Amino acid sequence: MLTSEISDSSDTPYSSTSSNSSTSSLPSHSIISPAILYFGTPVAIISSLNEDQTTNLAAISSVFWLGHRCVLGFGATSQTPINLRARKQCVVNLPDATMAGAVNALAGTTGTPQPSASKAARGYRYVADKWAAAGLTPQAATLVAPRRVRECPVQMEAEVVAELALLRDLPDLRGALVVLELRVLRVHVVDALRLPGFANRIDPDRWRPLVMSFQQLYGLAPGRVAESVLGRIDEEEYRFATRSRVVRLDGDDDKEVVERQFMAKS
Repeated sequence: MLTSEISDSSDTPYSSTSSNSSTSSLPSHSIISPAILYFGTPVAIISSLNEDQTTNLAAISSVFWLGHRCVLGFGATSQTPINLRARKQCVVNLPDATMAGAVNALAGTTGTPQPSASKAARGYRYVADKWAAAGLTPQAATLVAPRRVRECPVQMEAEVVAELALLRDLPDLRGALVVLELRVLRVHVVDALRLPGFANRIDPDRWRPLVMSFQQLYGLAPGRVAESVLGRIDEEEYRFATRSRVVRLDGDDDKEVVERQFMAKS
């Protein structure tokens, strides 16, 4: 049903004389319709292989992880999803909060020689060598063909396992956006991020991701805001979702290899 006026009747602002003193300090809400819903996710630089076997770079923030699966979101006509559909491999490079300059240098660029009308309207321009444009250094990967970004403290080699076209319920927009499921094969991190005393853990107090929220770049404030209840659970309890008992994949032995190396150095 379409109406000319909408109201959030359940959120009438509380007055200071409200008879319910326990709720008088709670915030009130308004209905709005933002054009974007980017409430804050880490920035990732995706390395993918072009048709001529060169490595394209794209900075994105539509990314999240479950287990060793990574989900990326794109406009369907962007060069990166085109590369990923065709060659099925990439590196998910995570910049830290010091790398905003490189991310901004990639922003507004495209690896597509003829950008779509929507990208052209937003000022995107074709750049063949994004490494040079962003001042970044290619580094060979170990399991996939696209290059890693040496400056990024975290690098995840991955391959595409599934694709889902979005907006399928809207005939005029069907497939305009796409999400890709990646299988993370190997994780590289700088040693400064490793949690002391553990072979395979990241120290969250040292990791400072670059975060995008509503098109702006942020870093994390120092320190924890509170003790996390979930943080009391041993991270290894979640490893069940990272390896299959019936399918062997590249990188499956990394846990044990790293543990042996760690013990040898201890």
